[in-house]
Amino acid sequence: MSGRALLMWDEAVTQYDFGSEHPMDPVRLALTMSLVRAYGLDRAVDVVAAKPAGDSTLRLVHREDYVAAVRAASADPRHADQAYGLGTVDDPAFAGMHEASALIAGQSVGAAEAVWRGEAAHAVNFAGGLHHAMPGAASGFCIYNDASLAIARLLELGAERVAYVDVDVHHGDGVQAAFWEDPRVLTVSLHEHPRTLFPQTGWPEETGAAGSGEGGAVNVALPAGTGDAGWLRAFHAVVPELLADFRPQVLVTQHGADTHFEDPLAHLAVSLDAQRAVQEACHGLAHEYAEGRWLALGGGGYAVVDVVPRSWTHLVGIAAHAPVDPESVIPSSWRDEVYARTRQLGPGRMTDGLWPVGFRDWSEGYDPADRLDQAVLATRKAAFPLRGMLA
Repeated sequence: MSGRALLMWDEAVTQYDFGSEHPMDPVRLALTMSLVRAYGLDRAVDVVAAKPAGDSTLRLVHREDYVAAVRAASADPRHADQAYGLGTVDDPAFAGMHEASALIAGQSVGAAEAVWRGEAAHAVNFAGGLHHAMPGAASGFCIYNDASLAIARLLELGAERVAYVDVDVHHGDGVQAAFWEDPRVLTVSLHEHPRTLFPQTGWPEETGAAGSGEGGAVNVALPAGTGDAGWLRAFHAVVPELLADFRPQVLVTQHGADTHFEDPLAHLAVSLDAQRAVQEACHGLAHEYAEGRWLALGGGGYAVVDVVPRSWTHLVGIAAHAPVDPESVIPSSWRDEVYARTRQLGPGRMTDGLWPVGFRDWSEGYDPADRLDQAVLATRKAAFPLRGMLA
């Protein structure tokens, strides 16, 4: 196995662009790659561009009629079929939509192949993590579900146990749906409670299909307002035990940056420093339980200057075994680029000033009157016994 990590990057992923009024501004991808370069991390990884996912790969997850509908909308956005979730407010059709979406999917699939074959220990595709797309419909800014496609490709290559951990503020509903009946895939999602946030799914009681899929889905629904200590407490109260039990051959993680307190579309209060701590935890868990095989994806994140580039640059540094010091001053060349592109002033450091972030471990006991602890306990009671684990 190669010791170097892969960073999947093709400038053309920035053509995944729903328009100037849409919150998912592709400048977040361009600024992330620029910050990666400003820190020299592009020299600590192998930067690779994979081919777009072809139709046979897309059909590992997506229905043929849906792929055809995306192609038609891509060729002429006026013909977008809203029955497939295309041409909606969340997922406006745009020229070249199929090509840009297939390219992002191809990066995640190519990364999965490289990790499985031992060509790299870790791989990052921060343009990926488009976890809401369903087999037959676009949803939540996501056209093709690259995370599901990467996992499906791992299964096709012979993987028998793949764990997917999603820490985006929104429930990883599309990945859960894709593998609802498949005992080879464990999906774990930590997200804001469905009462207060799209897609209104991800309740603790969603645990996989009865029979072979039972216990294959785990959902932690966090109260709005959850901050660093609670978020980290919930992660460590659920994820390590599950991975220790499941023993995945590959760990796939999704690192949407929209849990951040500055994100305009959600209601958690997590800092960049806690996001970095979870990235480090995922890296460590991959080494502990998956022989180091780790595919890390991006996801949501709509504070496109202040948060997303810093969060995902930390992710690349961790995967490269060249972590960025949270206290480091961000190179002025990057801040100049930020201003030139956005007319905003970029952040000055790689921290929100809260590093290192502390939390109380679940093993120290829980408070039945605490809303965060109630959420964790609901998850453990719903899912753990189905896997033969103590709640």
